[in-house]
Amino acid sequence: MKRLLALMMAAFFMVGMVSTSALADAAKGQKYYLKFMKKTTGLNGAKFAVQHTQDEWKELFANDAEKFIAEYSTKYPKASKFFAKDKFKSKYSKHIADFVIEYANDSGNVPSC
Repeated sequence: MKRLLALMMAAFFMVGMVSTSALADAAKGQKYYLKFMKKTTGLNGAKFAVQHTQDEWKELFANDAEKFIAEYSTKYPKASKFFAKDKFKSKYSKHIADFVIEYANDSGNVPSC
């Protein structure tokens, strides 16, 4: 009985870990980028995403995207209001992160925007 319970707990934990990363969506991130950031950055999604490697993007978006917000608020001051919103951190950043990681300069992928 203990063995079955331990197995079920391990399976539940693994499903939880996998589903968390599956919640971010590169397609949503692309839409959010086009809707909220393209005009203020002046770059299409492809040019924006290739600014960094996948590992660099992951580092920028770590810890509630603190480094991303700091870097890109100075690069694109018009976008800083969008980055400062709580909704950016809670909703948009994980999808935008997934988008830029998917299409980073070392990924070999090219977005259609």
